[in-house]
Amino acid sequence: MDPYIISKEKDGVLLFTINRPDRRNAIDYDVMNGLEKAIELAAGNDVKVFAITGAGGQAFCSGGDLSAFHRLKTESQAYGMLSRMASILYKLLVLPKPTIAILNGSAVGGGCEIASACDFRIGREGMKAGFVQGNLAITTGWGGGSILLEKLPQNIAMKMLLDAKIYTAEELVEIGFIHHIYKEHPTDACLSFMEGSLNKETTVLEAYKTLMNKKWELLSMRERMEEEAARCAVLWEQEVHHDKVDEFMSKKNKNN
Repeated sequence: MDPYIISKEKDGVLLFTINRPDRRNAIDYDVMNGLEKAIELAAGNDVKVFAITGAGGQAFCSGGDLSAFHRLKTESQAYGMLSRMASILYKLLVLPKPTIAILNGSAVGGGCEIASACDFRIGREGMKAGFVQGNLAITTGWGGGSILLEKLPQNIAMKMLLDAKIYTAEELVEIGFIHHIYKEHPTDACLSFMEGSLNKETTVLEAYKTLMNKKWELLSMRERMEEEAARCAVLWEQEVHHDKVDEFMSKKNKNN
């Protein structure tokens, strides 16, 4: 089974689907490769909107695949992965097309970071999400914390990051993290939510994204996201993080 699917939907939507439902659509190096490829394709003239979702009905993305990344022990090893993913999310943030995360299921940790880099986020009824990195004795490391602090009021963003708790779809709408709750098929929900943008000329969409991207440049987002990855790498090396991951993996294996 391919770890990701890149598909051209109607009305100019390019859809990237994380296709690892058995791993709750966790990110590994193959998915990272796919994201880089899809973001490059999304910059093409025939694309109006770039959308990201997960396969199945359980999870949008559960963040980094712990089984794939658990072998990263040192600050240097962790930084290589974190920095690369931060670079991918920066490219997503400044893509010259509107972007939308279709949260078809739960989004935790890095899954929330990916969603935060998109212009819009819609969630399936009953989904939950949270920046839970703090529970593993690390911080956001893909740049999502820096993005969240700009997209939400500071006190709300800080509370989400510090508490590291899971929120319901209704709570996520109330705090402004997601913009709509849907019940229909994820692709249909995307087409419906983005309908007003999809009937505009691509040049208009790109012009407005240019305005937004100027803001990210002025806020030094690339540098801030890179620093976030570096700080997370320092914490990643600590024994307490590895202990927390071992504890999490042990519980997970028992439940399976």
